[in-house]
Amino acid sequence: MAGSLAFLLVAGCSSYRPPGRALGRAGDEIVVAGQLFHTGSRVVLWMDPGGYDAYRTERRFVPLAESSWEKSKPGLPASASPNRFGLRQDHLTPEQLEQVRGGGWPLPLLQNVVDQFVLHFDASGTSQRCFETLHDKRCLSVHFMIDLDGTIYQTLDLKERAWHATSSNSRSVGVEIASPGAFPVGKAEALDKWYGKDSHGATQITLPKDGKDPGFKVPGFIPRPARPAPVEGTLQGQALRQYDFTPEQYAALAHLTATLCSVFPRLKCDYPRGADGRPVMEKLPEATLKQYQGLIGHYHIQADKVDPGPAFDWDRVVRRARQLRGSPPEPKP
Repeated sequence: MAGSLAFLLVAGCSSYRPPGRALGRAGDEIVVAGQLFHTGSRVVLWMDPGGYDAYRTERRFVPLAESSWEKSKPGLPASASPNRFGLRQDHLTPEQLEQVRGGGWPLPLLQNVVDQFVLHFDASGTSQRCFETLHDKRCLSVHFMIDLDGTIYQTLDLKERAWHATSSNSRSVGVEIASPGAFPVGKAEALDKWYGKDSHGATQITLPKDGKDPGFKVPGFIPRPARPAPVEGTLQGQALRQYDFTPEQYAALAHLTATLCSVFPRLKCDYPRGADGRPVMEKLPEATLKQYQGLIGHYHIQADKVDPGPAFDWDRVVRRARQLRGSPPEPKP
C-alpha cells in the first residue's frame, strides 16, 4: 500500500494508468518499429479483424485443414519459404545486426535505412485478391495494400524487409494499389472484364462474379476510376493502356505518403523526374537507382515491370502529400 501511494505521489494522479485499461486507437495508425503513427486515412492493421497478416505461415484463402505450411509446400514454387519476409540487413554493422535480429528496431536506426517508397499496381483488382496471390500462391509480401475504396491495409511492421522489389527491398517500403493493371495497346481486352458503364453512362469498375465478398470497408461502395476513359502512355518503350486509380485510392496514398515522408527523413516527397520535370518512364540506371531517395515506381527498379502504369498521376499524389505536410508544392510540369 505504501509503495502504491509513493508511486502516485511521484508520478501524479493524472498520469496513473490502472492495470487492464485498454488503449484506444483512432483507426488511422500505421506501425513503424512498434510505434503507432497517425495517417489521417482509414488503416486496417494485420492485428485487426479483417486484416491481412503476412506474419502467418499458413495460407489464408484455402480450407483451414489444407492451410498449414506442411500441406501447402508441395504446390508452391521450389524457392518458397514459410516466412514471406526477411531482415533489413544491407549496410548494417555486425553489431547492429545482432541488435535487431529476431526483435525490435530502434526507430532512429530504421529511419537511417529506409529511403524509398515503391509503388505497385497489384494486377489483382482488389486487396483481398492481391493478398491471396502474394501470400498464398507466391510466398511474397508487401507492407501496404490500398483497396479500391481507399482502405489502407498494413501487413507487416515497417521494420521488416518485405519481398516486393528485388534490389530495393532492404531500403524500401512497398505498397500494392488495387488495379487490374496496364496492358499493351491493341491487346487490352482484359480491361473490358473490369470496366463498364452504369445506367447513366458513367464508368465504373465491375468486380469479377466469383461469388466472393470483395471485403470493402465502405458499405455499398461502387468503385470508379478518377478519369472515365482509359489512359495510354509509353513505359519501358511499350505503348500501354490502363484505367486510372480511384479518387479514394489517391486520397489514401497521399496521406500514407505524407506520413512516411514525415517519419523517414531520408525519404524525399518526390518522384524520379526527367530534365523536363516530368516522370521518368523507364528503368533508372543502376548508379542513379543506388543514389535515389523518394517515391519510386516498380518499373524504375526493374526493366521487366510497368507498374504503377501510365495512368498513375504522380503529381497528384506528391502535391497533396506536400500540402498535408505543410510543404510548398513543386510547380506542375
